[in-house]
Amino acid sequence: MADLLFDVQDGVATITLNRPEAMNAFSEDMLTRWIRALETVRDDEAIRVLVVKGNGKCFCAGGDIKAMAAGKGFFDSEDDITSTALARKNSLWKRVQRVPLLLEEIDKPVIAQVHGFAFGAGLDMALMCDIRIVAQSTKFSESYVNVGIVPGDGGAYFLPKLVGIDKALDMLWTARVLSAYEAKEAGLVTFVVPDEELEQYTRSYAEKLANGPTTAIQFIKRAVYQSQTMSLRSSLDYISSQMGLVTELADFKEGVQAVVEKRKPKFTE
Repeated sequence: MADLLFDVQDGVATITLNRPEAMNAFSEDMLTRWIRALETVRDDEAIRVLVVKGNGKCFCAGGDIKAMAAGKGFFDSEDDITSTALARKNSLWKRVQRVPLLLEEIDKPVIAQVHGFAFGAGLDMALMCDIRIVAQSTKFSESYVNVGIVPGDGGAYFLPKLVGIDKALDMLWTARVLSAYEAKEAGLVTFVVPDEELEQYTRSYAEKLANGPTTAIQFIKRAVYQSQTMSLRSSLDYISSQMGLVTELADFKEGVQAVVEKRKPKFTE
């Protein structure tokens, strides 16, 4: 089977990392399919929510340690990705780093469903998502320093935004392993649920968002992320423009009427 599976049902797209024998470590096929799937999620208006998860015993181990040990780079490739510093840089820039760059272009909810463990780039791939729902037995670590490398896929960007600079440096310098509840306390994850409830909890959460007012949800995501680099005045100006737009939509009228009539709304936009 392919190293990554992509499926869409009822407006919810699912990316499943599918190298369970390698703890879902990266492969060239996985990354190629990941990039293609994210482009589809970005461009297909019928897709309203994305869930990212892993098959087997864990979410993702990040780079392929066996490939590294064999001198093949961060993953096995038919191309030259190891002979020079530029080749090693491009193996990240043209493949691994395309994932966070594409995620930045997706204005739909992206949910990481995490179990087993998420180490190194595997953890960072979860951090790139909007919401992280994790099984209570999950372990987390920024494990790069254990093999003498740096967080090459965006961990140095995403991690401090969630836990603060001091905690991020501590995690990156020590590679300490956190439990699910320690990760939640630190701000790394959104929800911790019993292992046996992970799949259903995530699916229910995704379906709730998929059945919501799509345009309003997309505008909320844009406003939250873009406001991180805006002044208060610019953010308020931006959100007032969005408010003008969404109040022209049928979903606004339907939502108000549903509240008045004390019923569940049926959103269409």
